[in-house]
Amino acid sequence: MVTATALEAELLELAGSVPDPELPVLTLHELGVLRAVHVSGADAVEVDLTPTYTGCPAIEAMSLDIERVLRAHGMREVTVRTVLSPAWSTDDITAEGRRKLQEFGIAPPRVRDDFGPVPLSLGPTRTLTDTFGPAEGSDPVRCPHCGSADTELLSRFSSTACKALRRCLACREPFDHFKEL
Repeated sequence: MVTATALEAELLELAGSVPDPELPVLTLHELGVLRAVHVSGADAVEVDLTPTYTGCPAIEAMSLDIERVLRAHGMREVTVRTVLSPAWSTDDITAEGRRKLQEFGIAPPRVRDDFGPVPLSLGPTRTLTDTFGPAEGSDPVRCPHCGSADTELLSRFSSTACKALRRCLACREPFDHFKEL
């Protein structure tokens, strides 16, 4: 493992402070898409950025914002590379990022205990089956407004492809859920 220089750490922090263009409540660091910064000369830097999914339309805006911030810090040559491996996962969202999503009214992705492939289920749209709690083996999507686990899926896609639209059956409020990837 290569240790980052003090300048690389500083530039990584600066690039990481850029807000996500689709979820401006989160920074690129909190979203977990900023992978590395490599200084390649006195005023040249290469940045590794991983999109939340292949074809993400926000990657261009992220790249431009990173370039702007690093150029303002004296880097004359900024190259932002799209890195697809390892793929981004919702596990990459920081605890602070999850907290901010919740406060912003978006149910954060559920934390997985295991790593590896994410199981995909096309089953029922309700997350609470009865008064005994969620269906066996499933973790409910909780309403970010009232905390209820009694929510239903309205649409598998919301304002962006990485979010689903849900409704709380307790407080009746609709909300976005950042899907687990």
